Amino acid sequence: MVRVWERRHSKAIGSKVIACVTLLGLTSVPLAGCRTVEMTGRKQLLLVPEDQELAMGITAFQETLSGEPESQNAHYREMVQRVGQRIAKVASRDDYEWEFHVIASPQQNAFCLPGGKVAVYEGIIPVCESEAGLAVVMSHEIAHALARHGGERMSQGYVVNGVGMAIDRITKNQEEARREKLKQAYGVASEVGFVLPYSRKHESEADHMGLMLMAKAGYDPAEAPRFWQRFASLGGDQQSFEFLSTHPSDDRRALDLAALLPEAAALYQQAPDRLGRGQLLMISSQPPTTQAASATPTAPAALNDPSASIARATFQQPTSQPRNFRQPNFEQPAGTALPPPLMPSPERDELNDQPGDTNPLRE
Repeated sequence: MVRVWERRHSKAIGSKVIACVTLLGLTSVPLAGCRTVEMTGRKQLLLVPEDQELAMGITAFQETLSGEPESQNAHYREMVQRVGQRIAKVASRDDYEWEFHVIASPQQNAFCLPGGKVAVYEGIIPVCESEAGLAVVMSHEIAHALARHGGERMSQGYVVNGVGMAIDRITKNQEEARREKLKQAYGVASEVGFVLPYSRKHESEADHMGLMLMAKAGYDPAEAPRFWQRFASLGGDQQSFEFLSTHPSDDRRALDLAALLPEAAALYQQAPDRLGRGQLLMISSQPPTTQAASATPTAPAALNDPSASIARATFQQPTSQPRNFRQPNFEQPAGTALPPPLMPSPERDELNDQPGDTNPLRE
């Protein structure tokens, strides 16, 4: 959906960006709309007013729900509401009109649009295993909206498009072959050097913020690295190099989150209710949609699909082979151990795993 919005607004803002680039230089453009992400302190470029983001978020959410069937699984819906409301209480956005929906689809996906419009697809829920696992997913998506990553991506798109238009104007008197080479070189450089790194930065920031949100909401933050390890163990898209992907590898995410656990654990200890993992998820034996059930869920929708959100992180479709990411600056130590889960407070022991509960991923 963000790319649809970019196409609608790129021409008007693109001309303004050209003027900024010409007068100030590319490195000075962020001064025109600089904002600080409250929970991380990162500076970001925002050329899109927040009220415009909120209005577009409502429209996009309505369009998505009109084209997707609502889940009939009462347990899923109840748990998503419960977890979502707990996270919303600690998100410090009382102006958001929060909504939480479960979409009847085997896609392993979730998203949150500006204004607190959250949707979780049934396909991701079995991987969550518990309330805390669901909180990992939902708090991550909510963090994207709180940090205004969608508006930031739109703003970055305006800058990239504006510079591209400037290059096109500057080289208009040169021969066509040379112009095409320059435009292609700029396209590759901007994608690898600007767009993709920021996409990964957004994902890592949402992981960080989401971890703190779930801890404040009373869910064991140690479940976050466990979720990503569990997700990685299912297998997934084989991507050659992380620097060419929009998301960090699941293994890397797990390690980065484990490093943040001391900070999150302190917030968890201050939570009014410490729920640990919370309730286990009861996995329905019924197919999630009216279509024939498949042993392998369908792939998630692409980010430029009309139902995609402006602050959406797509969970990649598992396959039979596990991911194996390696890059020069990262190597997972062999046998990396995660810390044990934090224990819930005695008064909430009833939310612990009960005898007879089963792990849906091992059935």
